[in-house]
Amino acid sequence: MRTNSFPKFIPAAISLLITVWLPICSQDKSSLNLESAVEMALKNNHLINVKRLQTDEKQQKVNEDKVKYLPVIGIGGTYQYNSDLPSITIDQGRFGTLPFNGLFYPLPPVDEIIEVGEHNIYNAGLTFYQPLTQLGKISSGVKVSKTELQIARTEENKTAIQIKQAVEKLYFGILITQKQIEEAELKVRMAETKLKEAENALLAGKTTESSRYGLAATAADEQQNLLKLRMQSDDYSADLKQLTGISGTGDLLLEPVPSEYLAVKTESIDTSMKGALLRNNDLKLATLIKTKAVYAIQASKLSYLPDLGILGGYTYQKGTMIYPKNNSYIGASIKWNLQDMISNRTLQRQRIYLKEQAEENLANTREQVNKDISKACRRLLQSQELIRVAGKVVEYRAEDLKIHNNKRIAGLNLESELLSAKAAMAKAEADYFAAQLHYRLALSELKILTGNY
Repeated sequence: MRTNSFPKFIPAAISLLITVWLPICSQDKSSLNLESAVEMALKNNHLINVKRLQTDEKQQKVNEDKVKYLPVIGIGGTYQYNSDLPSITIDQGRFGTLPFNGLFYPLPPVDEIIEVGEHNIYNAGLTFYQPLTQLGKISSGVKVSKTELQIARTEENKTAIQIKQAVEKLYFGILITQKQIEEAELKVRMAETKLKEAENALLAGKTTESSRYGLAATAADEQQNLLKLRMQSDDYSADLKQLTGISGTGDLLLEPVPSEYLAVKTESIDTSMKGALLRNNDLKLATLIKTKAVYAIQASKLSYLPDLGILGGYTYQKGTMIYPKNNSYIGASIKWNLQDMISNRTLQRQRIYLKEQAEENLANTREQVNKDISKACRRLLQSQELIRVAGKVVEYRAEDLKIHNNKRIAGLNLESELLSAKAAMAKAEADYFAAQLHYRLALSELKILTGNY
């Protein structure tokens, strides 16, 4: 026989690789529950922080547009130094002559030169302009800005929900993978036990070399599957750390999800389209975009009006004698740019097309949300049925494991058979746990679609 030719070191090497591979990155571990993970993600995630800042930005835009209701007030002043001053010359005798003692004296007696103004001239003033016909256009602009603020808030809320849902998916994914790892570890032990039994049988001449190679390949395959599951779990953990802002490279120890969290009923959830129209974020956004387009059209219609307003002011000057030092005035101003009227026509057409696009988008979003709600309800019912069937499998596997335990105690079966029953039980538990978590994910999806999340 060729019993010495089999490379016995291969299964041992793979087992060593799996044992060493996990703690390569770090030895520290941190505990985390689902509620804390969601809170940390909503607090530390950069994307949600960007959305919050965008909301603050839109609020300031609303405040900026409201200022346009107020009159435009300008305060200014100037200083000027004149090197040469203007002058008025009165020629000699310009005003005639004055008789005195038989003589005639010219008025003025000599040429008179009168300088007008001073070298230093100061001017200061205050002006205001209150628009009248543009108030309607300003009001429409404020409404557009407020709608953009509502859009930013809705997008912030939508992003928060998406992050929360992503945390749930990763958290549940890690828990499911951990259960699958438990199952895979039992399968590895079972395959290694069968391999040892085959080696003993080969020494006793009760089996063939080929059978042992087949069992060795099975053991290596189970170890490979275990390694893949651990790599998948590490990927999920890294993504969860990135979402929650957890620093460090240590392992995450996730706490179990409470049973009441998984047993939420759907009877209290409003799954009607009427409720979704009021609460669904996608429908809200589509509606707000349409509303924004309507306000934009209103503003373009008001742009045809002339710019009529009241103006007034006060000026003070020193240095020019022909003007009063203090002067107050009030009046009206009207401007009408005919070129703007022509260009505004094309602008209005653009905004009408935007409104039509928004209406089509709203109709499409309604259809999509309605279809997704039906799909989520269907998945929820399927998940409930899956939980029921998986629960029965757990019960049957538990009874089967009890029988194999009793047989093992009585010495009526092999250790590999007992490990096989334990692996089957672990698989049934993993499937049952996965069915519960998939039900919760389907429920979360339905709540998001109906605006109850």
